[in-house]
Amino acid sequence: MHELAVTESVLEIALRYAKQANATQVTDIFLVIGKLSSIVDDSVEFYWNMIAEDTICQNANLHFKRIPARLRCLDCQLEFEVEDTLSPCPRCSSFHLNVIGGEEFYVESIIVEKEGATA
Repeated sequence: MHELAVTESVLEIALRYAKQANATQVTDIFLVIGKLSSIVDDSVEFYWNMIAEDTICQNANLHFKRIPARLRCLDCQLEFEVEDTLSPCPRCSSFHLNVIGGEEFYVESIIVEKEGATA
């Protein structure tokens, strides 16, 4: 259910940006989501279609870019990416790891239309 709250935040950001740009329509929103975040793309889209209705964000396309998890081994200092599951350090096999990336969730960019132009 936390996707509703983050989707509401995305809408708030998009509306604020659109207002600053004097936009007539938001057409595309590009989101970056870390592999380790618990955000589910389909849930965000589901909530988006409900909460964006009757706003200038209605019918905006959401684009999702997944960022792989990045870890740093605290024993040998190697930084490495993992795709699906947390794994030991590929250099020293240690599980003494620190997450340095992959928990992100943010709006990367927004495309809006202005009267007679696209911004």
